[in-house]
Amino acid sequence: MAFGAGTNPPEADAGNVRGGQEKIACACWFTSTGRVMPLMLKIQDEDGQIRTIREIAVHSQQKKRYAGIPSIEYDCTLALCGQRVRARLIYYQSENRWVLNFR
Repeated sequence: MAFGAGTNPPEADAGNVRGGQEKIACACWFTSTGRVMPLMLKIQDEDGQIRTIREIAVHSQQKKRYAGIPSIEYDCTLALCGQRVRARLIYYQSENRWVLNFR
């Protein structure tokens, strides 16, 4: 067809994630409707200690694509070492991988 009619445009891309990403372990619950809900995180600190974060307040979640990789980004507040920290929790769906991006 002329002028690309009938072709599907690529999905919108959010570019690249800014800031440093920390690899984490995340326990999550998948609802019957397919929604992913993070329940607990484990992260390694500078001293090599594994820290468990159970207080996660999710403010919003949004499906995005970073460099074409589908992901779900959670804007959340975490209770970390007695402080409340705002962070982005990102789940890369195709890789089944979680990262934490502090603001």
